[in-house]
Amino acid sequence: MSSAKWGINQDEAVALMEQYLHTESMRKHCVASEAIMRELAPRFNADPDMWGLIGLLHDVDYNDTKDKMDQHALLTERILLERGVAGEIAEAIKYHNAENLGLTRSEPIHFALTAAETMTGMIVAAALVNPDKKLSSVKVKSVKKRMKAKEFARSVNREHILLCEQIGIPLEEFIEISLVAMCKISERMGL
Repeated sequence: MSSAKWGINQDEAVALMEQYLHTESMRKHCVASEAIMRELAPRFNADPDMWGLIGLLHDVDYNDTKDKMDQHALLTERILLERGVAGEIAEAIKYHNAENLGLTRSEPIHFALTAAETMTGMIVAAALVNPDKKLSSVKVKSVKKRMKAKEFARSVNREHILLCEQIGIPLEEFIEISLVAMCKISERMGL
């Protein structure tokens, strides 16, 4: 991917994400979000590099805004635009926090990012309850069943995951796509 097309290349994007996110768990969350977004992009005839960057960079401002959710993603937008990142990347990122920003999701990318970044938490939680704690041991059926168990991964917003259906991807298929994507980066995830 050339930096000319999106204003930032992969290495620069990773460095930027790591500059702002200091915990390994947040970094892994962003890398997992990137993997799922890259896996989803071809389904919408979209650029996997662009969608991947959106997944990777979506929480850049999390440390600064986690207690001010009405600001979350707005600081990211400013950081990205100041660095010359393409406006459509910065714009799309805001929609994973649409409820708190008074925005209405309307494009596939808006729904995909919200569902993907939320699904990362459900899949990681499912992996961690397995004896071997490996993504490769997680089954689609198990994740789907755990979606219904409110006490499992309580902080994971099931409604956000179900936004996959707004873009024509049934839940079971979305879980499978997400799991395949995350298994590809299992070494980076440490799972």
